[in-house]
Amino acid sequence: MREQLLDVLRLLDTTPAPRGEERTAAHRLRGWCAQRWPHIEWQVLEHGPAGGSLVAAHGDGPLLYSHLDTSLDDGGPGIGLITAETSPVMPLGVAGDVVTGFGLGVARGPAAAVLVAFAEAGAGRLLLAGSGTHRRAGGITGLEAYADTYPLPRSAIVAKCGPPMLLWHEPGSFFLTVRVTGRSGIAMIAESATPPGGVVASAGVVLDELARWRTAYLAADPRTGQAGRACGIGAINGGWEDKPDLLPAQLRIGLYVVAGDQVEPKALAGELADRLRARCAESVLRDCVVDVEAEPGTAAAATPADAPVVTAARAAWLDEFGTPPPPVNGWTGSTDGVVLRARGVDTVRLGPQAKPAADPRRDELSLAQLTAYTRVYRRLLTELPA
Repeated sequence: MREQLLDVLRLLDTTPAPRGEERTAAHRLRGWCAQRWPHIEWQVLEHGPAGGSLVAAHGDGPLLYSHLDTSLDDGGPGIGLITAETSPVMPLGVAGDVVTGFGLGVARGPAAAVLVAFAEAGAGRLLLAGSGTHRRAGGITGLEAYADTYPLPRSAIVAKCGPPMLLWHEPGSFFLTVRVTGRSGIAMIAESATPPGGVVASAGVVLDELARWRTAYLAADPRTGQAGRACGIGAINGGWEDKPDLLPAQLRIGLYVVAGDQVEPKALAGELADRLRARCAESVLRDCVVDVEAEPGTAAAATPADAPVVTAARAAWLDEFGTPPPPVNGWTGSTDGVVLRARGVDTVRLGPQAKPAADPRRDELSLAQLTAYTRVYRRLLTELPA
């Protein structure tokens, strides 16, 4: 099993799959799998302009799910902005039990485990979906295309890296965009802009209030079930990099918000806008326009703790690792598991634990651990009812 996993990981490492542009990777993977496991009918489900997912089935049964795209696009323009690294990414490396490479945590490690487990199980269904990572205005996802094309099963297993735990309740997530708009000007004459010096120069006022709001938002977390709340600022921009002698009229801040409870994004955006307007009114930003826009996301969703897929996953975990899965409270990672649960599919999430490598673009995984989770996935495919 270890050698099979390494073969898949090496293939994925040389097959870029940027979000929304996975079609070429999906077809290459389909051809490779058809040669490796010819008894299985491998298919590519295309979606959007260039998206694609790898699909296969051994008749009816539970769905084993992971995704093809990585959180960072290898070589894409955003990777340097996030990691501050611009050198070429080193290829996959293996040293004893440790494998190191780009995108192993999200999600090439779990994807390799899913492929091998499915091929060996001879039962269930497989979906390696395109467009599985969070991205605003990302268009249709591979999972949505799959659900629109195939009947969904009663249960699903989401293979995703994370702490050593078994999840049947995951939070929802959405994006907020804060805009503070004044008047443009020129840097040589500070008073030509509103506020003087430009809106970006007073970003600290907005950021300070956002920090206060975040503290209040997290403190109001009811902590029901396994999931919790989180919020972070992921992007700040304003102006034109090629023309910094011009003072921009608008400051834009992008936030990622996680809610383990039922939160209405538009209502939350309205509350935040009121709070920011009040704070700006007491500052040099008093003559600026403040608005907050919520981009619809996914809502928190839970599978009953006594559902067959949860019971089977607990038993498989105990047999594989020798102890029951640890209790979970306040988990803030959201996957496509919430989409499956919203469509009536009982879903669990579990997977190996990735660690950051010296290069922030690469992850480390234990091959022994990846093999253990592969055995768990294989067992769940064979034991859960159709």
